[in-house]
Amino acid sequence: MNRLPPLDMHAHIDPHIDDSQLALIDGAVFAATRSLDEAAEALERSDRMIAWGVGCHPGVAKAQQGFSADRFASLLDQAAMAGEIGLDGRSRVPLATQQRSLRSELGILQSKPRLASLHSFAATSALVQELEAFPSPGFILHWWLGTEDETRRALGLGCYISVNASSVRRTELLDVIPLERVLTETDHPYGDRFGRAPRRPGALDDVESALARHFTLGHQALRTQVWRNLDRLVGEARCAALLPRSIRSILAVVG
Repeated sequence: MNRLPPLDMHAHIDPHIDDSQLALIDGAVFAATRSLDEAAEALERSDRMIAWGVGCHPGVAKAQQGFSADRFASLLDQAAMAGEIGLDGRSRVPLATQQRSLRSELGILQSKPRLASLHSFAATSALVQELEAFPSPGFILHWWLGTEDETRRALGLGCYISVNASSVRRTELLDVIPLERVLTETDHPYGDRFGRAPRRPGALDDVESALARHFTLGHQALRTQVWRNLDRLVGEARCAALLPRSIRSILAVVG
């Protein structure tokens, strides 16, 4: 098998990124958007190794106020991932407003399964309760900070967990997560603030190295396992046809 590229399951990229900046990104990136307007712009692009998501960030008041279930569903027809969606316990957006949006999104995902990159800052228990009420395949807990009990409940729902340079330091969390449920992310430019340079989407060497040490694997073996985890998750959500061809080609090799 040829050397696989890094797999970044959650990063933020400006939809207006120019070619010179895009050329610096190494690897396959699942780019989360923060509003439906941003998602609409992003989905006009056609990038070899970037899969753009359809998001409505729980911490962005304008995005929450402008949320439309019909528009979310329509945009999701063009995307393999819903993200970033979820709940935020520190947001100035009322939790009831966040929950209305999330319940609409989760209901749509039950009829249109996709990968779903889920935000849960200061709301881990509340998020697990919502996922229990609206189960579907494809859930990815991004930058997860839940307790051991919450983590086990989430794993029981079939959730995968994407780990960044901050969360990888929580070895007690890694002790609970099976290797087969681990994915990697930068959450650029937020989750990699304290990681090693260069800090950009796809720059996952420190995360992969820490995970490889934890699971006693070689670096490339860890990366291969992460790609296989994604392949399994995409199969569960049945959304492969919506991925960029280059990413589908890698999954065909590792699957």
